[in-house]
Amino acid sequence: MRAVAVTGIGGICPIGNNIPDIWSNLKEGLPGAGPITLFDAKNFKTKIACEVKDYAPEAVFGRREVRRLDRFMQFALIAAKEAIEDSGVDFDSIDPHKAGVIWASGNGGYSSTEQELEYFYKNGEQPKFNPFFIPKTLVDSASGVISIAHGLKGVTYNPVAACASSTQAIIDAAMYVGTGKADFMVAGGSDAAISVMGIGGFGALKALSDNNEAPKKASRPFDTDRNGFVMGEGGAGLVLEPLDKALKNGRKVYGIVAGGGLTSDAYHITSGHPQGEGVSRSMGLAFEEAGIKAQDIDLINPHATSTPVGDSAEIEALKGTFNAHLEHVYLTPTKALTGHLLGAAGAIEAVFSLLSLYHQEVPPVRNLDTVDPGFEVQPKLNATLVKNANLNHVLSNSIGFGGHNASVVFSKYQG
Repeated sequence: MRAVAVTGIGGICPIGNNIPDIWSNLKEGLPGAGPITLFDAKNFKTKIACEVKDYAPEAVFGRREVRRLDRFMQFALIAAKEAIEDSGVDFDSIDPHKAGVIWASGNGGYSSTEQELEYFYKNGEQPKFNPFFIPKTLVDSASGVISIAHGLKGVTYNPVAACASSTQAIIDAAMYVGTGKADFMVAGGSDAAISVMGIGGFGALKALSDNNEAPKKASRPFDTDRNGFVMGEGGAGLVLEPLDKALKNGRKVYGIVAGGGLTSDAYHITSGHPQGEGVSRSMGLAFEEAGIKAQDIDLINPHATSTPVGDSAEIEALKGTFNAHLEHVYLTPTKALTGHLLGAAGAIEAVFSLLSLYHQEVPPVRNLDTVDPGFEVQPKLNATLVKNANLNHVLSNSIGFGGHNASVVFSKYQG
């Protein structure tokens, strides 16, 4: 296996529309939640979400292209473009047949589905559909439009594993690069489910917080007063290349994709194993592949959605995996700021983990006033930005409906 380097990152999410703004706001600990503006939520129990701010799609893509692209596809193109530009790649120097895209989405085009059905039921006697309706709703369209935009002709697909989707995309892409089947991969994910279907559906599952009076405090991972997640949206992408080629071409290296683990709980369609058995195994597999032990991890970005059941199961998994070492590990439950980006959550949290590793800084923890007593050994939960953090190995976890678990370890490039 070749060493796999992350040479470019890009993103758009509720706390910023590009990586410099995202990193700045993450270090400030600025939450991205507020009242829903993307549709009229007055009759919904949950009226808050973490929306992307100051985003005008027609200014980015033009009116004609917006008609062809669902919001989740727009986010995919924006994040991938920034990651590719950040990498500094010269496309004349790579084989397009060994360059590909693995891009995830948990939901696809929710908004496009709603718009077309609404139009149909209002005009049912003469049904008329947008000719781009089907490609706007398919989850694989995101990887397709990225590959078309940049001429990437290698392996291209979308894994779908609910909220573990984009972490799986990163692990899969690293496998293709590591085995020599690809030399340049764009990996990540995007989702845009702040819609009638998204808020209504997850609300029916009683998974969403309804703290409408204090939206910025509503997402409370690992807090005893948590009462559900806050829906987020956006996308994030990574460029993966062989380390030796990246160094030869003068690329910066955010970190090494050192190991990944994928497991299934085989337990319940919406609830994870109560002891976190599956995610414990996915972490163990990631450590094994990275050639490290749990005691070598310096920072964890947990899945930590702010749901009572989900957070409790992950706490059990962390306790069982790290034991007493947990008190030496920084924990950064960043969904307190971004909300839950569903299929894109793993990708944006991988970006956060890599930024901490590259800059050796740990962003502050927000909305954690009373730590869940399930933590018998409490991890490091810093209230302010930590500089010179001495991070060598960081871990990012993702857990999805259906029992999907994905863990990825990024390691510092030592030079």
